[in-house]
Amino acid sequence: MKILISQKKPSSLSAYATLQEKFGAEIEFHPLYVIEPLTDKEFRAQKINLQDYTAVVFSSRHAIDAYFKLCESLRIKVPDTMKYFCTTEMVAMYLQKHIVFRKRKIFFGDGTPNSIISLIGPKHREEKFLITSTEGSNPVTITKLFSEKKLSYTVGALVKPVSQSLKGLDLHSYDFIVLYNPSDVKSLYENHPDFKQEDIKFISFGKSIVKAMADAGLETVFQGPTPEAPSAAKAIELCLNSK
Repeated sequence: MKILISQKKPSSLSAYATLQEKFGAEIEFHPLYVIEPLTDKEFRAQKINLQDYTAVVFSSRHAIDAYFKLCESLRIKVPDTMKYFCTTEMVAMYLQKHIVFRKRKIFFGDGTPNSIISLIGPKHREEKFLITSTEGSNPVTITKLFSEKKLSYTVGALVKPVSQSLKGLDLHSYDFIVLYNPSDVKSLYENHPDFKQEDIKFISFGKSIVKAMADAGLETVFQGPTPEAPSAAKAIELCLNSK
């Protein structure tokens, strides 16, 4: 039993211990794409002036790195008054890599767009927000809320997904493949334009990839997360138990 997980190998494999012990599963980790910052030229094509904004919304550490890299490259000094709204505490804490945490105005939510709106409230509603995103993505969930609240915002892509080479990776040697992101599907077909699913069982994990897999004609045996399978490891276990 061979299983391919389209992510980096985690520091701990304890979540996959049951799969290895109970089913003798051979688990491999191989990201199908990586996130890279946009070049200055790519960013400027969006016609966004970073100095126009008084607040930034971050949902990933990649976006934080890209933002400060762009500011440095474009010789923009980020003002001390800049406000940072982060989707989670983990993302917010990463700001310490670039700024003195205690001297800036940093807010973090619980991972949901609604929590960002709650943080903004009436106190910060007059700010001009830059909602950072990934090239090709459509953060409609959060922009819809911003529009409903009549907040001033612009969506700016700071990073892009770049397909990884799958040369030497025999996809049909795997019984199960777990995909997480539409960029996984894009990479798969960029590497193998004539790919056919055949006997491969796909597990999709995350809402964003469901449509991408359906559009590509890929059938899934399980779509997570669910209350019964909050993790990919648990989703795989449920699939193997049902065989």
